[in-house]
Amino acid sequence: MSNGIGSFCTRQVITVAPDATVVEASKLMRQHHVGAVVMVDDRGGARKPLGVLTDRDIAMEVVALGVAPETLKVSEVVQRPVTTVVEDAGYAETVRLMSVNGVRRMPVVDRGGNLVGIIAVDDILRQLAGPLLALCDLVARERDFERSMRR
Repeated sequence: MSNGIGSFCTRQVITVAPDATVVEASKLMRQHHVGAVVMVDDRGGARKPLGVLTDRDIAMEVVALGVAPETLKVSEVVQRPVTTVVEDAGYAETVRLMSVNGVRRMPVVDRGGNLVGIIAVDDILRQLAGPLLALCDLVARERDFERSMRR
């Protein structure tokens, strides 16, 4: 896992049960300053991700349609099957899964399918920004070196 996606995913995942209301989920998002919660089945002590409810889901599927969020269950809004990534998967596999499935956030699971974290596009961009900046700096340093050697 040392080089896997699990090494930098967010480990403090905010979760909800399928029968939680959209209002309860929204309050958790606000309280924890997150844009998504993971709907889990936590029977037997294991937390198996069932879906992800995002702030966009709430805006598009609840508020825009005038549905009463206090009576609507999270499981009624989360419609797409959950896409997960195993914690020892690399960047490329994680980005591929996100792209193929059209998701910006994915639960990270262990080999047993238990929730261990969540990864977002923002997290990956943060990790890639440093090496990309170093490559840009390399090009500038190479030009400077050439200039100093060819005078």
